[in-house]
Amino acid sequence: MSADHCGFQVRSLEAAIRFYTEKLGFTLDTQAINEAEQEAYAFLSRGTARLELIQDLVNEFVLPPIRKPFCPHYCLEVGDLEQAVAELRVQEIPIVKGPLRIEQEETWVYFADPDHNILEYIQWFKKK
Repeated sequence: MSADHCGFQVRSLEAAIRFYTEKLGFTLDTQAINEAEQEAYAFLSRGTARLELIQDLVNEFVLPPIRKPFCPHYCLEVGDLEQAVAELRVQEIPIVKGPLRIEQEETWVYFADPDHNILEYIQWFKKK
């Protein structure tokens, strides 16, 4: 078994696609409407990471609170966390917490998209 993708609910599919492609470097792979479920969706990718964005076309979007322990979240491995955090700051993406560090093991940071979906960048110092 292997992981395929993570899914996030968004208030505006078009705005979310712009955020992920323009600010985080994802590529839009597919976009469509599921009439039976009354949802618009898009699949995006960056390297081997895949993300599905889903907009409910019937029910009102309610902005979820951001709170510890920041779950659920989607974690993406980066080679240089310091550089990744600098890019988040350049793009004015809010950092929720971090960078955090466990010596000799890992360093990570939590950040949020405009719909309060939580993402994490992690850099491992030793592979498991």
